[in-house]
Amino acid sequence: MAAPLRDNDSLLAIDVGEITTRAVLFDVVAGQYRFLAVGTAPTTAAAPYNHIGEGIHNALDQLEEVTGKKLIGEDQRLIVPGQEDGSGVDTFVATMSAGPPLKVMAIGLLEDISLKSASRLATTTYARVVETLGLNDRRKSEAQLDTILSQRPDAIILAGGTEGGASHSVLRLVETVGLACSLLPKEARPQVLFAGNQALIGEVQSGLRSLTNLHIAPNIRPSLDVEQLAPAQVKMAGIFRTLRARQVPGVSELDAWAGKQLFPTATAFGRIIQFLSNVYDPAKGVLGIDIGASAMTVAAAFAGQLSLGVYPQLGLGRGLTGMLDAMSLNQITRWLPLEVGPDYVRDYIYNKMVHPATVPVSAEELAIEQAIARQAIRKGIALASSDFPKTNSQARADLLPGFEPIVAAGSVLANAPSPGHSLLMLLDGLQPTSITTLVLDQNHLAAPLGAAAKINPILAVQVLESSTFLSLATVISPISSARSGTPILRLRVTYESGDETSFDVKQGTLEALPIPMGQSARLHLHPLHRADIGLGGPGRGGSVRVVGGALGVVIDARGRPLHLPEDPGRRRDLFKRWIWTLGG
Repeated sequence: MAAPLRDNDSLLAIDVGEITTRAVLFDVVAGQYRFLAVGTAPTTAAAPYNHIGEGIHNALDQLEEVTGKKLIGEDQRLIVPGQEDGSGVDTFVATMSAGPPLKVMAIGLLEDISLKSASRLATTTYARVVETLGLNDRRKSEAQLDTILSQRPDAIILAGGTEGGASHSVLRLVETVGLACSLLPKEARPQVLFAGNQALIGEVQSGLRSLTNLHIAPNIRPSLDVEQLAPAQVKMAGIFRTLRARQVPGVSELDAWAGKQLFPTATAFGRIIQFLSNVYDPAKGVLGIDIGASAMTVAAAFAGQLSLGVYPQLGLGRGLTGMLDAMSLNQITRWLPLEVGPDYVRDYIYNKMVHPATVPVSAEELAIEQAIARQAIRKGIALASSDFPKTNSQARADLLPGFEPIVAAGSVLANAPSPGHSLLMLLDGLQPTSITTLVLDQNHLAAPLGAAAKINPILAVQVLESSTFLSLATVISPISSARSGTPILRLRVTYESGDETSFDVKQGTLEALPIPMGQSARLHLHPLHRADIGLGGPGRGGSVRVVGGALGVVIDARGRPLHLPEDPGRRRDLFKRWIWTLGG
């Protein structure tokens, strides 16, 4: 029996990205919620407009033109709720990633306990930790104070003290923060989030409430071996909303449309990944990556428990500055399938920093952009995976655990020349293990659905069940220490028609099975030389039913981790062979 729909059927979502503003419309079609259309326009947060409203209205104008539905009234306000003549929408949600990362200062007691948790909390939104201050900080109190005054953080996360634990040391840090706030102009005072020993809330309020905007969250480190970030993440989303309204003209109006519930895009993206983890195999978990211009977002959820990392230094726009600071140019150029000089690569990257909306106009520029994306994914996964719980599906501690599915978003993937390009970027960057499905959010719907799920979970479920997301392929990634060229997997395929085919997969190869989109097949998998395909350990095989994606089923036996040849010519030959295997 179909789940009952809400009385309010239509939903409009606005996502204000660093480069593009999107207006997405969902409504009921034949008794089911469906994605109807999207309108896009350049984001207008920067000069010459300096107001996001222009980009929002342009996106809405395009959406009105596509759907024939009137959304904006004569007063230039959104028509809510929907009217009898079909104009307007019943509900509205908004997400935002545009704007520079927030400058956050993390303050705690022990470096490896509360201070580490405070820093980790900062990475769950679009923020950059500019300074840390802990109990073992050797600077004098005057120097600590000067640090806060000179950094002028947008926000301070103040943690420390387990429940029933330290109090005096925490209050000393509170005093330092309060003194700094009193010395700063009112308009420059940071938002302060206290997420420490709850017994101290009264004293913290007495010391800080009159000086700045104080937010209280449950202790992020209630005991030495327990970390709980989720409640504080909600408060961080509120701080993000407050600061963006102060920094970016037009955000206050958008937030008002959304009922004071404007979400950071990464928060909404994480929510839909968390949502999916309650639907799929709890032993594996669900992984999501969003490669944006403002940041790289990595969300992993295991049985409803979310690990969220947002890395502005890995964004494909202004974040490229941080990427070049953190790695050598060779780490990017090793992924190039064409011969491109390092100066050309560096110039393209610098131009992309200044003009993040630039799109590749040549084969060389496309290769550079995809190489950057591969390395950004590698780095993002490396940063985020330290917070993933160890699971039974993890073949080795240094490899990605098994996920089902993996959801990927971002214009560099959605706008790639072919699904093969998108998939190869993901395989090279993520290097998945075991058996998983790689899904592309080609319409940039994950974050809007995450925001919508809070007020209309049925909509999120039904849209996800539709064909809105593109299944790229089911991917089997054997892990083996065998030499290149050694058969490591014997595979027999039984198609829906009853036809069968069998073949061996060799170490070091990438193979594609042409199972048509949406058609199922049964794979009988027999690992050789103790290869591990995620079915219970090395050498264990079995039979699995798979559904073909855009590229059917792909067996990635190139090795984990993937080792590229040192010789640039050999590397380029391999890249060309791999993309040819995936359809060019």
